[in-house]
Amino acid sequence: MIGAIDQGTTSSRFMVFDQDGSVVAKAQQEFKQIYPRPGRVEHDPMEILASVENVIRQALSSVGLVPQDLVAVGITNQRETAVVWDRSTGLALANAIVWQDTRTAPLCEEIGGEEGMDRFRPLTGLPLASYFSGPKVTWLLDQVEGLSDSASAGRAIMGTVDSWLLWHLTGGVRGGRHVTDVSNASRTLLMDLSTLKWSDPLLEAMRIPPSMTAEIVPSIGRIGVGTGILSGVPISAILGDQHAALFGQTCFRPGEAKNTYGTGCFLLMNTGTEIVPSDQGLLTTIGYQIAGEEPVYALEGSVAIGGAVVQWLRDNLNLISTAAEVEALAAAVEDNGDVYFVPAFSGLFAPHWRSDARGVITGLTRFTNRSHLARAALESVAYQTREVLEAMQTDSGVTLSELRVDGGMVVNNLLMQFQSDLLNVPVVRTRTDETTALGAAYGAGLAEGFWNDLDDLKARWQEAHRWTPAMNYTERERLYQRWNQAVERSLGWVGAPNSPAEV
Repeated sequence: MIGAIDQGTTSSRFMVFDQDGSVVAKAQQEFKQIYPRPGRVEHDPMEILASVENVIRQALSSVGLVPQDLVAVGITNQRETAVVWDRSTGLALANAIVWQDTRTAPLCEEIGGEEGMDRFRPLTGLPLASYFSGPKVTWLLDQVEGLSDSASAGRAIMGTVDSWLLWHLTGGVRGGRHVTDVSNASRTLLMDLSTLKWSDPLLEAMRIPPSMTAEIVPSIGRIGVGTGILSGVPISAILGDQHAALFGQTCFRPGEAKNTYGTGCFLLMNTGTEIVPSDQGLLTTIGYQIAGEEPVYALEGSVAIGGAVVQWLRDNLNLISTAAEVEALAAAVEDNGDVYFVPAFSGLFAPHWRSDARGVITGLTRFTNRSHLARAALESVAYQTREVLEAMQTDSGVTLSELRVDGGMVVNNLLMQFQSDLLNVPVVRTRTDETTALGAAYGAGLAEGFWNDLDDLKARWQEAHRWTPAMNYTERERLYQRWNQAVERSLGWVGAPNSPAEV
């Protein structure tokens, strides 16, 4: 069997798969979300590590397995979240700055200078935005007392969450491997997309000592051997979560695409071995790389707030007591009542890249009730996905015939039907919603010969449900036009007169 560590934004999971790709065991544990100021989101790296070790232990014991029953383990992780730690003690030197955090927006403007947000796009495929991890490390070096000196002395090292976990799981202070894969490295604003190496000019621009960086390796291939909780088990794949979902959805051919509906939403399209620059506000990124082969590139559109909008209804407004209740609440009304919810809690990601945007709810009248608000929240996820898909089709010249979907929100039939209606293409759910973890497992198993090749994996993909469009053109376009009006009202809030400082 194959194990997969799925370290996400709000929880950590460990899953075990058999050769058919079926789930044998799983365990999940949430961890604390830290919001010290408006626009800031942090995690405790030590708590993340403990949660991963706990779920490995729980999942294996639940079905009477031991680590040695696993052929290999893959890691998939929340991506742009940045961690710094001491190589001599193994302790985190600050809370991790999460990908949703916007504190580095002024720093990105400073680094961009006269060239602006596209200064590094030719090298990295990315805009200079608070989303990515490089500027987060710069901020920590500037703000955490003693960190810059420790980094210069070679003690402090950095990484995304995959690096933090792998270092600890392969020995930590006793020889742990300081490694990241190309998919995670491509999200830092520090890696040259064509050479797959850290760029000295980029490191210099962000004032990050090269000694802090991890070794960059292919996504799929033996990376290390576990110690402690995974003693003796090969760790043979690392994939950023959305890259893992692309792999788990077996989107191995150029033009194939998937959308993951998790905390955020992430639409990726395979572009093969070709780097496709974006003129539409999308990201050019690494899809994955198998050891010994050329990297596979992708176009990506990132939506900051997907399932998190449902969490917000639950935790901040107490509108629902569980996330599962939102579908029934939204279905209690026939339509949105002309209410539109733009959940720009951390700005707007692709294709806008506006860190000055903030959340707005428009169209409220005395007729509006809690069901309209719930429906507008769900529909916001579909509208944002359409924005990204339109940009992707313009960049790539490819018109999608269907959209493969996964993630926690795909069990919401109302949302998936509305998504199909709004895109005017079929939306297809796979047999397993756990494609992120499955992609990491597929990668590790492929590296160790547990599965033969990509065709072997593709043969295992199975359709579970299909939604087909049922909305007429006029209504679809009317709704989308109203959404765009609502988006316009969300822009320019930060930096406007009397807006709160977020530095």
